[in-house]
Amino acid sequence: MIRTKFLLASVGLMLTPGLGAQQLDPPSPVPATTPTTPFPNRANEVLPSWLRVRAEFRERMEGFAGGGFTNELDDLYWLSRFRFNATVRPTRLVSFSVQAQDARVADKSIGTTGPPFQGPFDLRAAFADIGDAKTRVAARVGRQELAYGEQRLLGHLNWTNTARTFDAARVTIRSSRFSVDLLGGSVVRIDDDQFDKSGNGNRLFGAYGSTAAIVPRSTIEPYVLWKRDSNLRTELNTTDNLNLATLGVRWAGKLPRRIDYGTEMAVQTGSLGPDNVQAWAGHWQLRAGAPTRVPVGFTGEYNYASGDADPTDGTRGTFDQLYPTGHDKYGLADQVGWRNIHHLRTGVDVTPMKALLLTASYHSWWLAERNDALYNAGGAVIARAVGGAINRHVGQEIDVQASRPITTQLQLSGGYAYIFPGAFLKQTTPGASYGYPYVMATYVFLADR
Repeated sequence: MIRTKFLLASVGLMLTPGLGAQQLDPPSPVPATTPTTPFPNRANEVLPSWLRVRAEFRERMEGFAGGGFTNELDDLYWLSRFRFNATVRPTRLVSFSVQAQDARVADKSIGTTGPPFQGPFDLRAAFADIGDAKTRVAARVGRQELAYGEQRLLGHLNWTNTARTFDAARVTIRSSRFSVDLLGGSVVRIDDDQFDKSGNGNRLFGAYGSTAAIVPRSTIEPYVLWKRDSNLRTELNTTDNLNLATLGVRWAGKLPRRIDYGTEMAVQTGSLGPDNVQAWAGHWQLRAGAPTRVPVGFTGEYNYASGDADPTDGTRGTFDQLYPTGHDKYGLADQVGWRNIHHLRTGVDVTPMKALLLTASYHSWWLAERNDALYNAGGAVIARAVGGAINRHVGQEIDVQASRPITTQLQLSGGYAYIFPGAFLKQTTPGASYGYPYVMATYVFLADR
């Protein structure tokens, strides 16, 4: 049934590009307007130069067939999101920005209809900037996104309807060879009944550096992050405070013959009450572009995240993925996250015509530790084998996606993911296949030229 509904409803709808790490909703290129252009798209032309506004509407239809890997557990629903930004810049080096957001869900019949699917009108961001991208020292204070690298540990989670921000302060220090962000904050908890707030015992502090001066044609990003949270469950089944340090480095660059590479490795240490934490994770990727008339790229990737070999020994081995943008990192269906996993991926991308991007990927997963669980992209438990997994193979996934800007203001995309359950999922769930379709459209208006 979901497949029929999906095909009927998919005509004309599809997605937005992701947000950048250092700003809210970077404006898409907008051509010169004419008197026939609707006034809302020309608003910035009549506003004073110190005031700029931007708005975006995004509509996505998505669903699943085989929820919980159970036959005939299907759903199909609509996600609507509206954002309005305003920036006041009284001087070149001082600005104030706010972003209001209204996120809604419709026709969802299975599971929660609250966050991250719904968050009625609220203040998503409100911050002050001192300095700019050219000053030696710059600061941002207030409710803001924190997004770094490929966002495997810190990201805005823009794919979800409500997304993520922090109440935080961030200072950027730059030299000609190196820059570092010093940050501290607390993640904002989305509440669809009242004003969104941060706190609740969670804290994040850290330093994130970047340099392109060590290895030619590459960027190296070392970082150290410290996370504190409260009222988490220990291996003795009590609740206590988490104190977790994550030290890592990301390295990405280009080699001859159209080869790109990327790697990221992180180790974790700390405690959760009486439990010690010892965990690590890694990401390794190569992409080769083919010297053909039509741009084609081939990707190979391996990801690993440690698991907990013994849930009662007082040592926690499960990697904590912190606050990631986990969507499509380990499969488009988002049923696998960066915890207790071996992940292999191969993929191909092709641009057969201008601005039309087609991608296809194959994924295969195994548990790192048979006594630990399978976790999804958000870090939640999907399945766990009582007494340990008989076979650690989780399953396989095939993804296809397409995206294209229709105009400079309208972006469309869509995709489909299909999971073939492996021995582990057949042991711990009914073992049905899982399908995930989506189509999405984003329209940006009130954008500055």
